[in-house]
Amino acid sequence: MTRGLEIRGAHLARNTALNLVGQVVPILVGVATIPYVVRGLGTDRFGVLSLAWALLGYVSLFDMGLGRATTKFVAEALGRGELDTLPPLVWTSLGFQFLFGIAGAFLVAALTPPLVGRVLKIPPGLLAETKTTFFILAASLPVVLATNGFRGVLEAAQRFDWVNYVKAPANVSVFLLPAAALPFGLKLPGIVLLLILARVAATLAYLALCLKQFPALGRSFALDSKLLRPMLAYGGWITVSSVVGPVLLYGDRFFIASMLSMTAVAYYTVPFEVITRVWIFPMSLVATLFPAFSTLSGGGADERLATLYARSVKSLLLILGPPVLLVMVYASTILRLWVGAEFAQKSTLVLQILALGVLIGSVAMVPFSLLQGLGRPDLTAKFHLLELPIYAVAAWYLVPAIGITGAAIAWTLRLLLDACLLFGASRWLRFISPRALVESGVFRSAVALAAFGVVFLVPRFVGVSPQAQILFALSAVSLFGLATWILLLDRSEKDLLGQAVARIFATLSRAK
Repeated sequence: MTRGLEIRGAHLARNTALNLVGQVVPILVGVATIPYVVRGLGTDRFGVLSLAWALLGYVSLFDMGLGRATTKFVAEALGRGELDTLPPLVWTSLGFQFLFGIAGAFLVAALTPPLVGRVLKIPPGLLAETKTTFFILAASLPVVLATNGFRGVLEAAQRFDWVNYVKAPANVSVFLLPAAALPFGLKLPGIVLLLILARVAATLAYLALCLKQFPALGRSFALDSKLLRPMLAYGGWITVSSVVGPVLLYGDRFFIASMLSMTAVAYYTVPFEVITRVWIFPMSLVATLFPAFSTLSGGGADERLATLYARSVKSLLLILGPPVLLVMVYASTILRLWVGAEFAQKSTLVLQILALGVLIGSVAMVPFSLLQGLGRPDLTAKFHLLELPIYAVAAWYLVPAIGITGAAIAWTLRLLLDACLLFGASRWLRFISPRALVESGVFRSAVALAAFGVVFLVPRFVGVSPQAQILFALSAVSLFGLATWILLLDRSEKDLLGQAVARIFATLSRAK
């Protein structure tokens, strides 16, 4: 136990499962409701609504990284047992986030007329409606940033149960409220106003839970400007990563669109959107790891931190490796059954290459979270800045030369470079030693996964029927799971898995 906050593997596993459910449920609701909303609003209005969704998702850029910094600094204080420092820390961060939100609101409001009138291709009949919608969004920025700030405090305390009890319904409302508003004839401003009211409700819920978790926040409202400088120094580098990261992630589509065709974009986007959904799981894990790393570092529990790091890498390899290998081996069959023979012919190799990149990127999320949790977001930001021109040059040469396959290669090579830099930095700064990885069975797990991939290729070469291939795949996955349990997991990891499953079911039972 660290001073002020307990960090246990079973607790982290349960939080990861809760985060996973909290992400999957809104996606399923969106899949079910979006066709109805598109038909009800029409294509043009739905396009404007999708822009509103995007803006709500990216306004965290206006907080200058203070939301992430809040989680980091609160978690460190909990690790040191310094609960008396929380009120000035939390209220200083939230106060300045609110001020940044006001500044962002004025900026968005000022940009709305030229953006709607000249930049965006808005139909004349929708201009007034779109302007009003964007003005409402601008006014909501302070509230949205406050929502992120309060949620960050709960994440620092590892209260991901409470976080997801609020976040999941709030994210579901993003899709349900437009669908519910259509029968009443609400236009875009009314729908967006409903979305903002849902955010206000979420903010109040997070505030109430923060006061319940830390009653001292309600007894002491204190601001300390001295705390702002280190938080902004940390948050500034977070902002750099937040700006450059999406360019690295989605820049491939712009290279394809400018050098090839929009048809090529479609052949590339379909496999990309499918395989990157795998990232839901590692993102659910690292959301819990970031405050855990911060807490353990603040409490001086370096040995436990190294163990958590190694076991997280091992878990991602063993959990994500088999399904990703399945996708790589059966990419052609998957695409043919899902989107047809033409897509399978054009996109199979792309899907296979991207799948490899997704697996590399998944494992690299652990050292990324570690470096930020230990107070070195400057390294992750500098790595992104270094990778940007290298990636751009690679895509510039590969896309015209070999088409969308070249885009996939450039994207995957960038992720490989990123992983090497992140793991290398963790070793270079002596945060994690190779010995910790060896003792935790990471390298042994990687070798087992590679052998599993070779076995998977056997039926592809001997030319057995598709039915036999499916049977072989199911048998191979089952055997790998059994081998993992017997050979790759130690006693503590088996106990941890059992405790995590029991706690997940207990939590879900209480939620009912």
